[in-house]
Amino acid sequence: MTGTAPAVRPARPFFSSGPCAKRPGWNPENLKDAVLGRSHRSKAGKAKLQEAIDRTRAVLGVPADYRIGIVPASDTGAVEMALWSMLGARGVTMIAWESFGKDWITDVVKQLKLDATQITAPYGKLPDLSQVDFATDVVFTWNGTTSGVRVPNGDWIKADREGLTICDATSAAFAQALDWPKLDVVTFSWQKALGGEAAHGMLILSPRAVERLESYKPAWPLPKIFRMTKDGKINEGIFKGETINTPSMLCVEDYLDALKWAEAIGGLEALIERADSSLRAIERHVNQSQIFGFLAADKASRSNTSVCLTVTDAEIAAKPADEQAAFAKKIADALEKEGVALDAGAYRDAPPGLRIWCGATVDTADIEALMPWLDWAFAKAKG
Repeated sequence: MTGTAPAVRPARPFFSSGPCAKRPGWNPENLKDAVLGRSHRSKAGKAKLQEAIDRTRAVLGVPADYRIGIVPASDTGAVEMALWSMLGARGVTMIAWESFGKDWITDVVKQLKLDATQITAPYGKLPDLSQVDFATDVVFTWNGTTSGVRVPNGDWIKADREGLTICDATSAAFAQALDWPKLDVVTFSWQKALGGEAAHGMLILSPRAVERLESYKPAWPLPKIFRMTKDGKINEGIFKGETINTPSMLCVEDYLDALKWAEAIGGLEALIERADSSLRAIERHVNQSQIFGFLAADKASRSNTSVCLTVTDAEIAAKPADEQAAFAKKIADALEKEGVALDAGAYRDAPPGLRIWCGATVDTADIEALMPWLDWAFAKAKG
């Protein structure tokens, strides 16, 4: 640890966990073919939206009988469409180990007023997944964006489950392998692992989820943007690019650009390896550090996208929580002022520390360049 600034700087200091870094080589010129000044329901507009659905299926390996729709209000809108439209038909189990999972508990328990079983764990840990009753509908996040903890795989989910699995995969899609046969509803947003623009969500439904929509009518009213059926049948238009409300065709073009980049570098396998490579770079540094540690102590459930670090220096760790938070903010502020890491502070409700996005659009070389700067910023904050 030294007060001397490192010689190498990240070429792209964008480590925000959302909106995330644009893909390498991104330029506004990439969006020149966007369908602008025209209706999204025009032939050209619908073709772009259908292309976004088709390329999503190809890159993620979504099964042919699963439906993919573009929906309003980012990942939040996609999750809440599923919660409001499908829950209530049977018991519900809510699994949460970070802030967004807790938000879905609030929706289900306080807004829908369902008597849900809650299986939770503190930040940095994964709950006991063996407790889950798959006779109920199960709602969970694949990757905890604010805690840096993910489920290691889908082995814990029963293949012969009676209920639906509703999975918020917004910081997992395009960076982690989703077990499609185990998932009935999957949601994510464009601004996460592919660095797209905000406000649009993706909703992916298995045949079992479609059957639920067509056989069950919830007791509560559904606003227009939540409705996925017409006359008791799935509204197929939603899953063919006929969006419920008006999307930004500029954002659609940007998402298409990211998908084409993903295809060009080798698809999902290459995207996962890029994220894994960046995580390994952080692990190499942390393993030699007495200053920083992982919030997710268990390597098997450690995220390769939203990597959360804590300050483990004995003097700082002994301080009260508010002083630890103030110290961590000094580190993040120093990194930002120097222009080497933007938006790298921990989530506001998470334990004090740093959160470094390592999704596929981040270059591992930039993560490697950043690591010595963490020690520099620590020394500056402590001095």
